[in-house]
Amino acid sequence: MQSKQSGKTQKIAAAQIGFSERSARNIEKRGFVESKPVHDWRTRPDPFASVWDSEILPLLERSPHLQARTILEKLQQDHEGYPDTLLRTLQRRVREWKATSGPEKEIIFRQNHPPGWQGMSDFTNANSLQVVLQGAPFEHLLYHYRLVYSAWEAVSVVLGGESFPALAEGLQNALWLSGGVPETHRTDSLSAAYKNRPDKEEEDFTADYTALCSHYRMEPTRNNKGVARENGAIESSHADLKNRIDQALMLRGSREFSSVDDYRQFIREIVAQHNRRIHKKYIEELACLKALPEHKTTDFTEERVRVTSSSTISVREIIYSVPSRLINMTLKVHVYDDRLECFVGSDSVAKLERKRRKQGREHQIDYRHVIGALCRKPQAFRNYIYREELFPTLAFRATWERLNRELDSRTACREYVKILKEAAEGDRESAVNQFLEEELHKDILPRAVHVQKLFRKQTEGHPKLAPIHQNLEDYDTLLSGGAQ
Repeated sequence: MQSKQSGKTQKIAAAQIGFSERSARNIEKRGFVESKPVHDWRTRPDPFASVWDSEILPLLERSPHLQARTILEKLQQDHEGYPDTLLRTLQRRVREWKATSGPEKEIIFRQNHPPGWQGMSDFTNANSLQVVLQGAPFEHLLYHYRLVYSAWEAVSVVLGGESFPALAEGLQNALWLSGGVPETHRTDSLSAAYKNRPDKEEEDFTADYTALCSHYRMEPTRNNKGVARENGAIESSHADLKNRIDQALMLRGSREFSSVDDYRQFIREIVAQHNRRIHKKYIEELACLKALPEHKTTDFTEERVRVTSSSTISVREIIYSVPSRLINMTLKVHVYDDRLECFVGSDSVAKLERKRRKQGREHQIDYRHVIGALCRKPQAFRNYIYREELFPTLAFRATWERLNRELDSRTACREYVKILKEAAEGDRESAVNQFLEEELHKDILPRAVHVQKLFRKQTEGHPKLAPIHQNLEDYDTLLSGGAQ
């Protein structure tokens, strides 16, 4: 007001004092009101004065993370006169103590990640996506790799747990897709990479993981055990990844897939869309990545097993069938996350889908492996311990039940085994299944001869060529030199 009285405008006078012009008008209108004087004395008695030094402080000094509510409940148990209405007062007192005398807190040091310096790997549970595979809930993990600088990522569907084959296969695929190798590779305390022994202070890598990182000339690192935020670049991106997948599933209108391969392709398209958005930064980082080696390295574990007289092998406590020609041979089995590859020497002799153990004794029998021997001994079908595996679909099971009900025991076994043999030859299972469904729907008992005629018709449908009758006198003329 003194500035204004000296001839200055209200706008200039307010600016000199540090007010807005509007505040200056309000002050001029209502007059200046002095603020309340600051005092350093209490306006009411401290309800915790008698117990603060003797009881509350010792509790806080011993356990600084105790909450005010917990302390108040303790006082209510030991004393009278501490109602719940004092909670806000105690919370304020505890907050003041923590600010002035409490322990130091951990500081998060934000890091500058130069391009090409670090790649991160982690697994995340994807069951919350509620994906359905052929009518059944699909329980699975996602392996997630991310270049920290550019946020370029690669994702693999993992059918089992956080195993070394899953880590090695996912990491190697990611490195080759990205086109280069970062200086360091960081994970959390994965048992696939670290031995995690509590009696050891130094990093203790598994031999397989050490060999993997050495092959790509990457330095293996990990966060401090139990401190997930140190891997925030990958941990925080899990939620974003699963949200993108969830949104794409909503747009798709269905969460059901016909096969794992279809679902994998769906994931690849989502990841590719993300990578296109950060393509500019990825190009910057690509120039700083180290060159890839000439070839990939081991991404499986190896076992040696002997084929039993039942034409089966046991791998990780699960029974698998193999072709009968391998009986009594010793196989070298490469165990991947989703498959088994069997070798005799260096020759590949079988590839099997890997099964996961859930409960009890698990087995996986392919009827194509045993059908040849079963055709020679069809009566063995009835009491075969793995008979349930010889019903590829519900139509095959229903066919056996009708054959067994309407024919004598021996004929029923022969008929079903012949039908199964037709399905095993070539790629005929779906065609045989369709035929069986149609016959059962018509309430007709399917017979092997009908299935066999089905495929003979297909081969007999080719046009027949008329025979060519050659006049032999033409050859006589040719031999005698009479031909011109």
